[in-house]
Amino acid sequence: MATIAILGTMDTKGEEHAFVAAQIRARGHQTLVIDVGVLGPATLAPDISRETVAAAAGVDLAGLVARHDRGEAVAAMAAGAPVVLLRLLAEGRIAGVVSLGGGGGTAIATAAMRALPIGFPKLMVTTLASGNTAQYVGVKDILMLPSIVDVAGLNRISRVILTRAAGAICGMVEAVPPPAGDKPVIVASMFGNTTGCVQSARQILEAAGYEVLVFHATGTGGRTMESLIETGLVAGVLDITTTEWADELVGGVLSAGPTRLEAAAKNKIPAIVTPGCLDMVNFLAPESVPGRFTGRLFYRHNPQVTLMRTNVAECTRLGEILAEKLNASGGPVSVLLPKRGISVISQPGQPFHDPAADEALFTAWRRGLRSDIPVRELDCAINDPEFAAACAEELLANLARSAGNSR
Repeated sequence: MATIAILGTMDTKGEEHAFVAAQIRARGHQTLVIDVGVLGPATLAPDISRETVAAAAGVDLAGLVARHDRGEAVAAMAAGAPVVLLRLLAEGRIAGVVSLGGGGGTAIATAAMRALPIGFPKLMVTTLASGNTAQYVGVKDILMLPSIVDVAGLNRISRVILTRAAGAICGMVEAVPPPAGDKPVIVASMFGNTTGCVQSARQILEAAGYEVLVFHATGTGGRTMESLIETGLVAGVLDITTTEWADELVGGVLSAGPTRLEAAAKNKIPAIVTPGCLDMVNFLAPESVPGRFTGRLFYRHNPQVTLMRTNVAECTRLGEILAEKLNASGGPVSVLLPKRGISVISQPGQPFHDPAADEALFTAWRRGLRSDIPVRELDCAINDPEFAAACAEELLANLARSAGNSR
């Protein structure tokens, strides 16, 4: 029997949270109700009061209520709820968390859920689940369930959804993951256009005794990988696919933000870095491409994805940025450059083949790097087996170098 936190605005959504709590208890689990409402009296008695949540954010609830500022109230609860949940987790008092909400409730609850570690069961039933949820999920494994109807009373639709939600959070709590094992972890970045390289390199690294976690370089993937590196659980970084920097620079839809490539450098994690897919900027369907790019070279990857070739000026700047990021490295890092293509479609004979743009990228990168960071140029394409092997072997060498320096 586990205890599941029921977190929500118990003034406006008390009836619905009470229904979910009853369903959870009927399945044999306990509940711990946390109230983050501020508009009126709670209709579901909490185990942890709104005063406690506000105090965790350093806010006096009485003053907050007196000001009648809903935005300020949501911000205060969004700051206090993560503190409360982390405290409960550290004390071993909760095994999962579920919440129901509209805009304000979703903002508060997901802020709390984002503070929890990956793997901890988190379920958000929300009116916002069918839209862009990036700002709510962040880089965490929050399950967003559409409420279908508004979270406003119990009816023939909401009872079905909320019953399933209760079953879902109970199932997540009851499912015990297998032991993680004791192999050191390597994280890798991959795109469809670099799959061959990453898959081949992964086999070599796994044969050497490492567990390789692959992240799809779609913006969220890069941010998630950086977040995991920050936790200290990662032994090495196989950063084959740095394409998210092209989107960050040029304005594509798959940017991982301006801190991409900083976590390994800051945390002295051994790494190798290549220019995988820096030949492309990602947009959605063709009509989504901004008008300022009229006349550029495009490739329709699929009906939902349009790729734009980076030009000489953009590649020059990308080389400068990557050099700047790697120059901050406190651990061993190497750069590997595939001279015959940095993606499947930039090889000779392919639509994005542009030797001048590639050379501009390589030259700016080499020129800007610290003199002690090695650069290896290989006369092959990024997905050729010899390039993948070189990446894996260089990372293994950097891992050995780091272990030797720590003795």
